[in-house]
Amino acid sequence: MYDQDKRIVITLDAGGTNLVFGAMRGCEYIVEPLTLPSRADNLEECLKALEKGFRTVIDGLDEKPVAISFAFPGPADYQNGIVGGYLPNFPAFRNGVALGPYLQELFGIPVYINNDGDLFAFGEAMAGALPMINRRVAELGGERRYKNLLGYTFGTGFGIGEVIDNRLNLGNNSCIETFCLPATTRDNSVMVEDFVAIRAIIREYKRLAGDTEVPADITPRDICEIADGKRPGNREAAIESFRLFGEAAGDAMAIAVTLTDSLVVVGGGLTGAARHFMPSLLKTMRGSIHTINGEQLGKVQMEIYDLDNEEELKKFALGNSTPLKIYGTDKIVSYDPVKRTGIMMSKLGASKAISIGAYTYALSQLDK
Repeated sequence: MYDQDKRIVITLDAGGTNLVFGAMRGCEYIVEPLTLPSRADNLEECLKALEKGFRTVIDGLDEKPVAISFAFPGPADYQNGIVGGYLPNFPAFRNGVALGPYLQELFGIPVYINNDGDLFAFGEAMAGALPMINRRVAELGGERRYKNLLGYTFGTGFGIGEVIDNRLNLGNNSCIETFCLPATTRDNSVMVEDFVAIRAIIREYKRLAGDTEVPADITPRDICEIADGKRPGNREAAIESFRLFGEAAGDAMAIAVTLTDSLVVVGGGLTGAARHFMPSLLKTMRGSIHTINGEQLGKVQMEIYDLDNEEELKKFALGNSTPLKIYGTDKIVSYDPVKRTGIMMSKLGASKAISIGAYTYALSQLDK
């Protein structure tokens, strides 16, 4: 939708260690990224770094940008640009900072701040997973087109964003979340994010392999290589740690998909290990529940397809369309009774999807 747009939007990847500034036009980066230390424990120094970074990028452009748009950790009142609360990576913001209004006063252009999960989902909906799947469905001869998407990020946490009818759903409080759902596959008194995050892979591997045998600085990449048989270690424990991760993620996703009837795209640092967690994730989503009388039904009321598998993608695209005669006439309509959804890994990568989400969100707001 905005891949040919000539307007420029300034972007930011805000981390507790570094701030990475950029600029986009037509959903593509147009400057080399500028990286500055965040100074996240000192409000005055952090605000100075933000001003310096944005000003440096803007001064290097050949035309004035139309907006600044970026993701920033919450909790926050994103729609009013106010950040505050328990922010482990930005402790200086805990008492509340009107960051959006501050930057708007400095630069005289609109400023949009959102959650990274929201922007990831919106970027994938505008220029990633959603248009790609709709294009592939059309190429394969399918008739349906899809407009609802859940975007999940697998990494430090278990982030989510929701696009409904091709529009980003921010909710009433910028607070659409699944990290705090109960981990029903493990311990329903514990939040699911404790089983769907980098720390979960490491913790479970250490538990299963025997804590004393595992290096203190082991990473999910190391554990993935152990599971692949490419690195010494307890292979069974590595495989099981990813299986448990996928099971917990699939259970939470089943709830979200049931409530939104959406496709799903997954990004983040752990997607490189998808071969190890996707089988249990799909198995869990495809699982069943029972009525009190013992009748069995699907946990999700749609068929779940792995959209990265070409054979499953073909079945997803074509469904089971049959001609249906309109009663009392000679006219025919096409009827496909198969309810279906699917899940795929991001092809953009989380960082670029978030930047595209920030870019397209700003332009969509300006175009209202």
